[in-house]
Amino acid sequence: MNDIKIEEDSAGLSDVPGFVSAGVACDVRGTGDGRLDLALIASKEPCAAAGVFTRNVVKAAPVLLCAELLERGGGDGIRAILANSGNANACTGPAGMADAKEMARLTEKAIGAPPGSVLVCSTGRIGRPLPMERIENGIRAVALQATEGAGSGNDASRAILTSDTRPKTVTVRFEYEGRVFTVAGMAKGAGMIEPNMATMLAFLGTDLKVPATLLRDALDRTVPGSYNAITVDGDMSTNDTVLFLSSGKSGVSLSGTGDELHRRFLEAVRLVNERLAEKIVSDGEKITKVVELQITGAPNEKEAEKVAREIGNSLLVKSSWYGEDPNWGRLASSAGASGAVFDPDALDIFYNDVPALQGGDPCPDNVAAWKAIVREKRFTIRINLHAGEGTFRMLATDLSEAYVAFNRTE
Repeated sequence: MNDIKIEEDSAGLSDVPGFVSAGVACDVRGTGDGRLDLALIASKEPCAAAGVFTRNVVKAAPVLLCAELLERGGGDGIRAILANSGNANACTGPAGMADAKEMARLTEKAIGAPPGSVLVCSTGRIGRPLPMERIENGIRAVALQATEGAGSGNDASRAILTSDTRPKTVTVRFEYEGRVFTVAGMAKGAGMIEPNMATMLAFLGTDLKVPATLLRDALDRTVPGSYNAITVDGDMSTNDTVLFLSSGKSGVSLSGTGDELHRRFLEAVRLVNERLAEKIVSDGEKITKVVELQITGAPNEKEAEKVAREIGNSLLVKSSWYGEDPNWGRLASSAGASGAVFDPDALDIFYNDVPALQGGDPCPDNVAAWKAIVREKRFTIRINLHAGEGTFRMLATDLSEAYVAFNRTE
């Protein structure tokens, strides 16, 4: 659709009519470094909302609270998202849930919103109590900035970062019957990345008037091919959350599925989620390479996904990528270990468009070309199982000793 315009590194949800954003420093980490660590996205009018969350059995208190609020209210009447970085409020027991509820209550009071209208998210260190006195001061400050128009989407997108090296935002605008509509988002994530709905948060907004059921449908359609198709280290977080709010500010309603407006809306949501997911994996902790895995010819999509995840999370494979060694034998071994059903004598493996294995036969004359490809910061590995029509695309990364050093201590 050539009337879709994509803006990378945008102002995030501040680009969406009906939303205001702000970010402040309230020293959640207790370091006194002045780092932004509390973000607010708010609307003067009630919004429809939907969310998807981590499948980890160990869920952070804010995840449980968000899921409860959305289910209880049917995804209607939401006024804001409050998110802190530096502390995950996970594995914190009943006190952690009480703190999450208090964050929501304080925000509701600060922006003049009714009870049950604020969604709360946290990200950071697991197992530590929140510094609620500092957070309470931060809520007052961030609400004042947002309501007085002094805040910014850029500050909000920076306030949710943990080990990320840069903010992650994207805005998509599209036309329909002479009107321009917006879908925008912001995200964070660099480590504990293998969402299965990484540590990851993503917040989306639109000015279309979309009911909660269709917001959830849009997430269900686009999350599997975006956030659920990336891996940095194979670890699923306790806090993974994707929230989608509709301000309805445009006054135009999306009331059904299958028409042209719905198709354009879904395409915009897909683009936002795919761009944000790619920004997450490209900012993986201490990575040097991003590798696109294209699995084709599997018996079905599920079998193709098995192969992609086995390869993308293999420490041997990831280490070889870091070492710039085109050790395609590790790819073949991981494909076979995935449990997918295929004939190894029919297997094809390509680095970009250069064959390493064709019909189960190696292509050793291409070794110089393979080595040149794996020295690139981004390349593609294509594997055809020749066992069906199933396909799956996944973005993965290498694994460096710097990752180990970074994660061995706080």
